Amino acid sequence: MKSKPAESPETTPFGRLAEAGMHRIIGYQLAQAAIATTQVFITQVGSPFDLRPVEFTILSLVDENPGVSAKQLAQALAFTAPNITMWIERLEARQLIERERNQSDRRAQHIRTTAQGSTIVRNAVRLLAEGEQHQFAALSVGERVILIELLHKVARCRGK
Repeated sequence: MKSKPAESPETTPFGRLAEAGMHRIIGYQLAQAAIATTQVFITQVGSPFDLRPVEFTILSLVDENPGVSAKQLAQALAFTAPNITMWIERLEARQLIERERNQSDRRAQHIRTTAQGSTIVRNAVRLLAEGEQHQFAALSVGERVILIELLHKVARCRGK
């Protein structure tokens, strides 16, 4: 029976399991980091506002882009049309967003946050930023900026 590896940069953050070749795999490290970021989300936003990460993301994108279409949201999040429609309907049922028909193309709809939805987004973003600041205090301001830039760059590779 193999002994457990000593704590090193190439072991899992918890459990001290050897990561082997996975240590250099971006997707694996993203999954490990997602465990920590999900914990912050649940504590700061998910439970207090009764929002799932996808609901928060859609609500935030709609708030930042008033009049956005379901098609644009689906493209941004790599969702199918029926999937984005389901999430929009859930948020609309909670009166966090509203849809309005496009006057020039009656088939198209513009989506906006309600006053309640906009207030929730502002509060949730603030609480999430504070929670991340506290949880990831080991990162300097510069490291946070670099990490966000690199993750955004990875995300932009999606279509390749």
